[in-house]
Amino acid sequence: MTVYAISDLHLPAREKPMDIFGPQWENHFSRIREDWQNKVQPEDVVLLPGDLTWAMHLEEAKEDIARVGELPGRKILLRGNHDYWWSAIGRVRRALPEGMYALQNDSLLLDGVLFAGSRGWTLPPYAQEENDLRIYERERLRLEMSLKDARKRDAAAPLIAMTHYPPRTENCPGFSDLLEQYRADVCVYGHLHAASFLGGIRGRRGGVLYCPASCDGLGFRLLQIELEPEP
Repeated sequence: MTVYAISDLHLPAREKPMDIFGPQWENHFSRIREDWQNKVQPEDVVLLPGDLTWAMHLEEAKEDIARVGELPGRKILLRGNHDYWWSAIGRVRRALPEGMYALQNDSLLLDGVLFAGSRGWTLPPYAQEENDLRIYERERLRLEMSLKDARKRDAAAPLIAMTHYPPRTENCPGFSDLLEQYRADVCVYGHLHAASFLGGIRGRRGGVLYCPASCDGLGFRLLQIELEPEP
């Protein structure tokens, strides 16, 4: 099993085009699909940490979900800030095709590798409004629930965490204390586009390898996740 990641596909539910954000987005899913089909085998896993589609409701999202579902490999979804279609988790899971999973407050164990995660939120000091701070604290609880569930499944297996928002910055530890406490090996995240992608945290910090995965930052190609031990 090889693990790949790519986020923020922003599929054009109801024909909302992405090239309004720049020519690099023209036919972006065609390029992602070609790279995906060239790399991914049926036994592989592709992580999709948020913003899958612009759809506002689950019914509207089904066509975009199917477009991803027909691609090779097993897919693990996480909710992003623009995934308005993501309703009650039971409804979401019933709408997914075989081989596609949705994480929410829980975890998966596939071929000896654990997968956990939560959406995250804007980090302090940027999250200053009372509502932002409340959501930030709620997302910390949700991430801990997911990580704890993972470690109940297997106390020693490799653990890949996903967040949609960056889990930490150079100046703010954010969610990284939880990732370190539950011994996550890798954290894959999205949300950052264009120049912001280059400024996202990356590399190893506190034993966790941070990997930004927004599709435009990756040149619309899947990122292979290397589960290597800390040097």
